[in-house]
Amino acid sequence: METIAGLHRNHFGEIISFVTSEGRIISYRKALEEAENGCIQGVQSIENSDGNLSLLPESGQSFDHYPNLF
Repeated sequence: METIAGLHRNHFGEIISFVTSEGRIISYRKALEEAENGCIQGVQSIENSDGNLSLLPESGQSFDHYPNLF
């Protein structure tokens, strides 16, 4: 099963895509979809107070310790 290995951020510091352990680059939205379908392990989707889904590592940490890969 795939995991998140790294990420891409825009110039505002927002995560725009993820790099998986298989080397795929997937959008934030695709990562949300795959996490909900159980295709990516180690992350979970959380609904915030506005009803928007966010992706978080299951460890409860943030994505700040993931490398910013290009």
